[in-house]
Amino acid sequence: MINAFSPALEGEVEERSGEKPRLCYQCGKCSTGCLFNFAMDILPHQMMKLVHYGQKKRLLGSHTIWICAACETCTARCPNDIDVAGVIDTLRAMALEEGVKPAERNIPLFHACFLGNIQATGRISEPILMGSYKTFSGDLVSDIGLAVEMLKKGKIKLIPSVVKDRRKVRRIFKETKR
Repeated sequence: MINAFSPALEGEVEERSGEKPRLCYQCGKCSTGCLFNFAMDILPHQMMKLVHYGQKKRLLGSHTIWICAACETCTARCPNDIDVAGVIDTLRAMALEEGVKPAERNIPLFHACFLGNIQATGRISEPILMGSYKTFSGDLVSDIGLAVEMLKKGKIKLIPSVVKDRRKVRRIFKETKR
């Protein structure tokens, strides 16, 4: 059970991310630079403040931690050199570990398919990635026409390329427990 207020949240986020959200002075540069701020329920600078206030339930249940593309624009814009994207990634990991149902249900599925594709081939293969994602999401045909057009134009290849020594890639996954 996640408490609505958790004074230990800030310390846990600091320990896990190596960042100090309390150093955020709410300039808002991270939020204004974010390409996906229009879709977020909590803006990045607000997330920093909510970590400081211990609002664990609100943060882990937010759409923002799943919408964040981890492009690190927020981090690059921060005048206090806070890795804002790293803090959001930490919150995402905490939500998964604590069994919080993702507010954006298909994003964790896409992430799992993405990592599975890399683990299997050593790189991304769009047909494998989208095939596994579409199969597991149950949405097999909604954009099949787009896939056909991309194949016709040579934008995606049917036969995936793989790295020469996939064992090394798998070892990395094993060592990081993915």
